[in-house]
Amino acid sequence: MVALVASFAAVGSTIPLFNIYRAEDGFTNADISITVVAYSVATLSTLLVVGRVSNHLGRRPTSVASLGLLLLGCVLLLNVHHVGILIAGRLLMGFGAGVASSSLTSYIVDAAPARPSWLASVASSQTVMLGLAVGAIGSGALVQFGPWPRDLVYLVVIGLLLVSAALIIVSPETVTPTPGAWRSLRPRVRVPARVRHLLPVAAAVLLATWATGAFFQAFVPALVEDQLHSQSPLILGLVFAAYMGPSVLGAPLGGRFTPAVAQRVGMIGFLVGMIGIITAIAAGALVLFFAATIVAGASQGIAISSATRGLLEGSDVADRAPIFTVVYILSYCGATIPALIAGRLSASLSLPQIALGYGGLALIATVFTVLAARNPHAGTTGALPAR
Repeated sequence: MVALVASFAAVGSTIPLFNIYRAEDGFTNADISITVVAYSVATLSTLLVVGRVSNHLGRRPTSVASLGLLLLGCVLLLNVHHVGILIAGRLLMGFGAGVASSSLTSYIVDAAPARPSWLASVASSQTVMLGLAVGAIGSGALVQFGPWPRDLVYLVVIGLLLVSAALIIVSPETVTPTPGAWRSLRPRVRVPARVRHLLPVAAAVLLATWATGAFFQAFVPALVEDQLHSQSPLILGLVFAAYMGPSVLGAPLGGRFTPAVAQRVGMIGFLVGMIGIITAIAAGALVLFFAATIVAGASQGIAISSATRGLLEGSDVADRAPIFTVVYILSYCGATIPALIAGRLSASLSLPQIALGYGGLALIATVFTVLAARNPHAGTTGALPAR
């Protein structure tokens, strides 16, 4: 779990630097949006190709490879003065995050105890959010108060990645290597038939919540400075963490309910939070923005972990990597497609108008979830009702 936190801390560490790149290197909101898209596309394509390879090569070697790619991305970002370098560094991070999303999350589920039953899905789905929050806060503090504001955070993250790789190397393998690694590179998207009926609502949850996460990466740096009147990198890191961090706290709450009920509750809370975020942007109210962001973040934790828990019901070791591949494909599609559209529109629409569009997506996903959420079939758990 330490390695997964470190992996996504590396991803989150770039966020507080976006306004520095805008001010010192002339990057535009569209440029920043493209870097978010590049990261998401790299992650998505990697998941499609290598999402199942850890079933054949083992969790340890694929996990170490993911950390190596993230480390290379950090090395490249030590010298950002052109948007092409930023895009290339984020691409490398995307490749590393794609491998980590499948191999490290499956590693966590393999090693997790059987009780409580929600622990594996919460640890696997919310550790990513925790890592992003830690990376953003740590980066914001180092950028604002430390020396070498453009470099120090990447040096720290490189150290964390090296420590994480060492920890994985000395950890036990949970999968017996088997032939078929080359065949596993053929893209194949599937979930077990027993939970396939859960996929439409899981897709709505993941698309809406991860789209908002990409919005916080691509547009909130400019919003914080232009609409909320703060130029502090630490405040920017805290704002991003306010969306990602509470997701970890909200996730265990979902374990108290069936997956369907928890997804409904989570998405309703998420919509309330998004309404508050849009209101805060219109009013220029930073405190309200923080509060609404925390509500949205905690609520997305309930919804995402419950959707993941439903898909993992009755899974075995061979199922987990393909299931997580599907989960993250849906997630990064949510991050990529709206960000690409919003980036194209950013020259003609204001940032508050773009935020309103993301709010509309949250509304559609919430209505669909409330109407269509289902539980795993009773045969997979022995206890859950039909809906």
